[in-house]
Amino acid sequence: MIVDPSSPQPLACDAMCANVRSMEALNRDCHCVAVAPEAMHEALALAVGAHGLPSTFTDSHQNLFAALPVYVSREHLAELDRVVAAVHATVVLPDYQAAVLAWAPEIAQFDPGTPGGMLGLDFHITPDGPRLIEINTNPGGALLNALVGQALHSCMPDIVTSPTDMEEAEEHVLQVMRQEWMHQAGSRPLVSVAIVDEAPATQYLYPEFLLFRELFMRHGIDATICDPAELERRHGRLWVHGKAVDMIYNRLTDFPLAASTHETIRASYLAGEVVVTPHPRAHALYADKRNLALLGDREFLSRAGATLDVIDTLTSAVPTTTLVTIENRDELWRQRRRLFFKPAAGFGSKASYRGDKLTRRVWEDIGVSAYIAQELVPPSERHTRGDNGPLKSDIRVYAYQGQPLLYAARLYQGQTTNFRTPGGGFAPVLTSTE
Repeated sequence: MIVDPSSPQPLACDAMCANVRSMEALNRDCHCVAVAPEAMHEALALAVGAHGLPSTFTDSHQNLFAALPVYVSREHLAELDRVVAAVHATVVLPDYQAAVLAWAPEIAQFDPGTPGGMLGLDFHITPDGPRLIEINTNPGGALLNALVGQALHSCMPDIVTSPTDMEEAEEHVLQVMRQEWMHQAGSRPLVSVAIVDEAPATQYLYPEFLLFRELFMRHGIDATICDPAELERRHGRLWVHGKAVDMIYNRLTDFPLAASTHETIRASYLAGEVVVTPHPRAHALYADKRNLALLGDREFLSRAGATLDVIDTLTSAVPTTTLVTIENRDELWRQRRRLFFKPAAGFGSKASYRGDKLTRRVWEDIGVSAYIAQELVPPSERHTRGDNGPLKSDIRVYAYQGQPLLYAARLYQGQTTNFRTPGGGFAPVLTSTE
């Protein structure tokens, strides 16, 4: 990936920042400009402009990149890594799989033989350590954050550094895709990939689709960005624009592929004609939010055969999570101010509510859907020089098969993460050099 070499160098580091060793103090007091959002827009336009980036990109994505990094201690990063490994160790347990597949859609019973792609594990950093808020199977932002990392010029190189080599991050992402292919197809060459989403050019993260296409093509893999309606199934293969498709990089939020418009993908996937990543089974095993009720349940984990270290790691990191049922609705309503309510198959914070913001009307709507009630865990804060108060932050770990690939932060204001906050958006994660 090409990053504009003309991106401006950072401002001189404040003397106070240079002498601070606490990551928490840096998040509170250090406002050295490590990333210029304007330069990031220019770098992204340069990287994908030849592949159809709309000219209105800068206007429509003003808050895609944050202006400040987020500092995370090495101790907290080590805890994040332990949680990532513990989740993977639990998900492979037969008793865990049986439990979560019991409430999953029928298609999740089909095992295509692939792990299911890259995960995004989202954390809030609290005074007592990181808390795992949710897990996503089609997490956006990996290549965008790799771009940020490559463009980052730290103003404190002797004090902080990136916890991962961002020059290698996109190679790690590509290797995930190759591993997904090899798990199902063996040594057969991967020739073509379709990057699929509904009306992809209208999606907010469409620029990242272009980055993925550029990455695939740069490594000799034909890549097409398309809507599901552009796919057709014939002669035992899936086709797009007259080309056979080997693998689908799935960015759809219809996780069980249940919509009629996705029947072509569903049929080809179940017939083993195409590798789909992430796939419905992966979402059922990792990302259904009801699973958090089991991942944080010491008694269940013990019965399922998890090791004591895994049990201790998960029960410390996963906030208390409860399935909303007819029997407990009244009690959850009374306790709502300390709870956060999320749909089981939700994504992007859609239809998620802080309990203290709930109205009776919304509460009645929740009663007809599968929801969880999660202990409210306030996010940490990243202070700015602005007059609108500090920004909230969460940390996303992109991971595969229990191994972290890269770390990123999201800065925002409001009830949930978004890309509408001035000064907010994707932010690089930095940690101490010692």
